[in-house]
Amino acid sequence: MIDTIQDLKNFYHFFQSVIANLRYGFPGRKLKLIGVTGTDGKTTTTHLIYHILKSSGKKVSLISSVFANIAGRAYGLGFHVTTPDVFPLHNFFRQSAAAGDEYFVLETTSHALEQNRVSLVKFEIGVITNITHEHLDFHKTYKNYVKAKSILLKNSKIGLVNADDQSFALLKKIPGSRTRKLFTYALKKRADFRKDLNKDLRLNLTAYNNYNYLAAYSVCKILSLPDRKIFPALKSFQLPPGRLEFVVKKPLRVIIDFAHTPNALHQVLSEVKAKYVKKGNRLIHVFGSAAKRDKSKRPIMGKESAGFADLIILTEEDYRDEDPQKICREIAVGIHTKGFRFASSYSSRMPNKSCFIEIDRQKAITKAIALARPGDVVITTGKSHEKSLCRGKTEYPWSEHQAVKVALKIRSSKSVPAGR
Repeated sequence: MIDTIQDLKNFYHFFQSVIANLRYGFPGRKLKLIGVTGTDGKTTTTHLIYHILKSSGKKVSLISSVFANIAGRAYGLGFHVTTPDVFPLHNFFRQSAAAGDEYFVLETTSHALEQNRVSLVKFEIGVITNITHEHLDFHKTYKNYVKAKSILLKNSKIGLVNADDQSFALLKKIPGSRTRKLFTYALKKRADFRKDLNKDLRLNLTAYNNYNYLAAYSVCKILSLPDRKIFPALKSFQLPPGRLEFVVKKPLRVIIDFAHTPNALHQVLSEVKAKYVKKGNRLIHVFGSAAKRDKSKRPIMGKESAGFADLIILTEEDYRDEDPQKICREIAVGIHTKGFRFASSYSSRMPNKSCFIEIDRQKAITKAIALARPGDVVITTGKSHEKSLCRGKTEYPWSEHQAVKVALKIRSSKSVPAGR
């Protein structure tokens, strides 16, 4: 019985799926579809699978939050889009099948799964990388979030899940979440695929990317690809844009990353702090939190940032119809728990464990880079590859890379070294 607005929307999307399949001739049935979902790591894992298959001589297309590559042609997906709406999605399937592709790798969100946007898509393999705190504004509870992710397993011939992740215990208990075949991968617990690729191949991976690489490796082993084809592809893989991306490395390091969940911040900041911040140097973190997203994660993100950063600048990140100052103050609740002092204004001599708010993202990045001394690390998170900033109801052109370059140019124009 339809008793909520969301139920109506879900039914509408299901109806659209039927029409789209009829219009395009059920194109998904002509492809071996590989769906990848998870809170963090799904974009990198999607690109890894695509890269290995392509490097192995397979004909394959891809859709991720970064872009779509359909039969060798790149497409933008629009603002803040990961899994496209029903009609463009099935049109992409049609183009891929018409080009003779065998495989199609699709980054799949929990929203797309629960809203029936992929309800008639039958996957060859469904992958769940991990499930951590995110999207509780939509799913309400963590258990509901896990249940939404598990829909991918129901719609897949073969499932692949991370046995080391906290979600594994719940996934096993959800009725109907078991596929005909369910494989596991892990670095710590017993699993069908247990392999430390970072150590074996000397890849110099972050801990979280070691899991992403293992997920992609496991998919390709399920598809019967030999190691002699998988290993060279893993070694030649380049991370997608805005994933732990170094814009400059000297005299200071500036890193761009898409981390926008508590878990992602923990993983990225802990790795950066341990690997790149030497004794006597500082980690300066610039970030915010988007509106119309899970508000409960904001103080948790603040706490994660303060656990690793020495200086924090809170700024805008698609504040839409919310007050950006309010968003920053909600993040600051978590930062307070780590003993940070809040500055009412910017100072070039800010002591460690200081935080201030600069709503204008360009100014925030410029101030962070101005504060940095040689050897310091500046990391901006949350925007990464995205090409717009949403303020109110308007999408303004944005490039995190360009913002960093502008800030570096301003820094270099100063006669006195920054941060001194």
